[in-house]
Amino acid sequence: MTSHVTTPTAISTRLKKVALVAGHFVPSNLAAVHRSRLWSLHLREFGWEPIIVTTHWQYYEEKCEFELTQLLPPDLKIIRTKALPTKPVRLVGDIGARALLWHYRALVDLARAKEVDFVHVTIPSGYSAVLGRLVMQQTGIPYGIDYIDPWVFTAPGSERLFSKAWASLRLAELLEPWAVKKAALISGINRLYYEGVLERNPHLRDQAVMAEMPYGGSEKDHEYVRTHRRAAGLFAGHAGKFNLIYAGAMLPNAYDVLGRLFEGLALLRRRRPRLPQQFHLHFVGTGKSPNDPGGFNIYRHIERHGLGDCVSEHPQRFPYLEILTHLDAASGILVLGSTDPHYSPSKIFQSLMSRRPVLALLHSRSSAVPILEATNAAKVVTLTEDALPSPIELASRLEQFIYENDYCESRVRWDVLERNSARESTRILAAALDESLARNAPACPLGTHLAQPQPAQRIITASVPAAVSAAPFHRADSACCSGDARDPKSPI
Repeated sequence: MTSHVTTPTAISTRLKKVALVAGHFVPSNLAAVHRSRLWSLHLREFGWEPIIVTTHWQYYEEKCEFELTQLLPPDLKIIRTKALPTKPVRLVGDIGARALLWHYRALVDLARAKEVDFVHVTIPSGYSAVLGRLVMQQTGIPYGIDYIDPWVFTAPGSERLFSKAWASLRLAELLEPWAVKKAALISGINRLYYEGVLERNPHLRDQAVMAEMPYGGSEKDHEYVRTHRRAAGLFAGHAGKFNLIYAGAMLPNAYDVLGRLFEGLALLRRRRPRLPQQFHLHFVGTGKSPNDPGGFNIYRHIERHGLGDCVSEHPQRFPYLEILTHLDAASGILVLGSTDPHYSPSKIFQSLMSRRPVLALLHSRSSAVPILEATNAAKVVTLTEDALPSPIELASRLEQFIYENDYCESRVRWDVLERNSARESTRILAAALDESLARNAPACPLGTHLAQPQPAQRIITASVPAAVSAAPFHRADSACCSGDARDPKSPI
């Protein structure tokens, strides 16, 4: 396999460089790719040049969406490495575990060439988190870990001894303390995503910089969709109806919320017999596997509540740009949370930027709640793990949302969205990177072009309260390969 390099042009030597490690990246259609993608749009504005270290798409198991490359900066440097294949024999599935060796080699080469000042690892995959400390021990480059999802958590089935979920949890409990021990930066969607890490590893409270920031949204994504119009195929058979759409995976702890929603909808159906002729709820990408059109997760719940004539499930994941097309064409957008208080759905930003009314069922402690409420663009129903809204309340809220919707684009607080944008998220990350680098500039035999560390206080940043209160490769061997950010057909 021949190595290919994408080198940005006309980059200022004043920019510090951060390697963003992402097991999956564009053209992957998984949600987590947008964390590093959105950061890459704005980091240079705040003094940092991003370098993406990821896995080549030929090692992905999910379908790719190559049009997503049009949403990348054209000169973004991307290092796409090899990984253990999953065919003909699938020994390991997790992309972080399969690509670990090659990601490590790529990062060490960057450090030895003095091409990186900081390594920031996004998880999932949790196994990628060990890369930071491995590279630091070899090169002295400081590192951080970004919790898109918690690494150590109790998944369904983890209580069954020697099950796959049980083994994953035990391994996470073993690896995480080692991975985070020397971390200079811990970040996450919000503080609840990494609070457990701090409780298990209390030394981090004094050692590491902490930063919390949501995904945010980019208006450029929506501008692209609006200038590259395509049909919203799901709604073709439901013209004239109020088409409500939920797009995204179903979380394990969301099914109680879903059940209560369906109880409310069944009550409303009895109250309004013509509801199936006037309304349809579409669930998209909720299946057991992103590529399995028959992997229904919700269908049995629909049937149990007798809602087959006004609710449907499309289990296969739709391409991101197709999802934005449907959000833009929908009558309303459903955001379905879970009984986990930490869960803060990134989909709220795409939903709001689609300029459609939003109905959200979220835990009262979710950081998404104050954002949605402050925008004047959403109707929010809160819940806790011990208290779900009643079917009567949900029937009334659904009825009002469908038949008496007062959404008005001119009344939406777009300034709130701006303060929770991808650009603002990137600003918070850059400030945290600056703070971390000032405190942890490497001292290693390799030498470095970094400034000497300066005394600094640990910072904790949180974008949500501020938003609500505001008024308005480069390897010469075959270890990895790299292609142009905007050219998915670049040779391997």
